[in-house]
Amino acid sequence: MKYLSKTIILLLILFAFSCTQKKETNIFLVGDSTMANKPFANGNPERGWGQIFPLYLNEGIHVENHAVNGRSSKSFRDEGRWAKVLENMQTGDYVIIQFGHNDEKIKDSTRYTNPDTDYRQNLIRFVSEARQKGGIPVLATSIVRRKFDENGVFQESHGMYPQVVREVAESEQVPLLDLQKLTKELLINYGEDASKKLYLHINAGEYESLPDGRNDDTHLSASGAFRICDLAKSEITQKVPELSVYFKK
Repeated sequence: MKYLSKTIILLLILFAFSCTQKKETNIFLVGDSTMANKPFANGNPERGWGQIFPLYLNEGIHVENHAVNGRSSKSFRDEGRWAKVLENMQTGDYVIIQFGHNDEKIKDSTRYTNPDTDYRQNLIRFVSEARQKGGIPVLATSIVRRKFDENGVFQESHGMYPQVVREVAESEQVPLLDLQKLTKELLINYGEDASKKLYLHINAGEYESLPDGRNDDTHLSASGAFRICDLAKSEITQKVPELSVYFKK
C-alpha cells in the first residue's frame, strides 16, 4: 500500500509538471504558390518562401505550411482548406494569410474575387474566425510579379488587392507584412536583368525537371525565396515583435 501511494504521488507530480509546460507555438501559413512547399524531385528549382521560412527559426515554434499552388481567398475556403487550419489551431497560435495572385483571375469563377467586396470580406472572415479560435492573425500583401516595361521601368500588376489588405489590416487592427511594397523596392533595386535570378528564369537543359527551360516572372527560385524570407523576417520583427525571439541570429 505504501508503494502504491508513492506511485500515485509520483504520477500526480508528473501530471502537474506536464500541465505547466508551455505548448509549442504554431505559425500557420495560408496562401498561394509563392508561399507553398514545392517538390524536390528531379532538382526542381522552384521554391515558395514559406518552404524556406522554417530555416530562419529556432526550436520552440513550429511552422505548418498550408499554402497551395493556384489558390485564392475563395478557393482555399471552398475546398475546406481553411477549415482544416482552424481545426488544428490552438489559443496563441499565429496564422499568416497571403492571397491575391489568384483572386485576380476574373475569367475563373472558382477563384476570382472582386477586390472591394468578396476579397475584402474573405480577409475579414479569416481574421474573425482565427480570433474566435484564439489565434493571432497576420495579413500579408502579395509579393510582386517581375514586370518591367520597354524602358526598364517596373510595372505593378496586382491592382487594388494589396491596398485592400492594408485597409483590412488597419480596420481590423491586424499586423501587416507589406511584402508587395518591399518586393517592389527589391526588384527596382535589383533592376530588370539582375532580378531574373529571383524568379524562374531557367535555361534549357539546366534542370531535368525543366528540359525546355522556363521564363516565369511569378514563381520564385531558391534565391528569390530566401530574399522574400529576409523581408518577411524584417517585417515580423517590427510588426509582430513577440515572435522575434524565435529567429536565428
